[in-house]
Amino acid sequence: MRQTCKREGGDNMKKNNKGFTLIELLVVIVIIGVLATLATVALSSAREKARDARRVSDVKQIMTALELYYSDAGSYPTTIATNSPIAYSGVTYMAKVPGNPTPTTDCATSANAVDYYRYITGSGSAPATYTLTYCLKGSTGQIAAGVNTASQSGITQ
Repeated sequence: MRQTCKREGGDNMKKNNKGFTLIELLVVIVIIGVLATLATVALSSAREKARDARRVSDVKQIMTALELYYSDAGSYPTTIATNSPIAYSGVTYMAKVPGNPTPTTDCATSANAVDYYRYITGSGSAPATYTLTYCLKGSTGQIAAGVNTASQSGITQ
């Protein structure tokens, strides 16, 4: 009968190194957390810019509809309301006046606090002027952040 002798440090003494240590797992989790935070911040900024761009687009579309209305009626409408059409004598210039995109921008710190589209006409039953006030959270193109107005003369701050 043959006897076998096991040596120290032989095959039976190998460690099983299949897996990750706790430190390695924690490092990976921290890296994923940092990347997720950066992505959330970048996405939030992009959403804010998109809402402001939509506000500017909405105001320009309302201005166009008001000018078409004026061309046919000889005056601006006395009122316009969110979700209502801008129409005159059977002609619809804007099927539905858009509302402020949510979440709304808060310009309460400014003197002319407004967080939605506010339409004001000139005096009389056939107004010859209008002012549309709106607020931007950040600058968009050439339009600065804060309260801005649009009128028959164009967009101003």
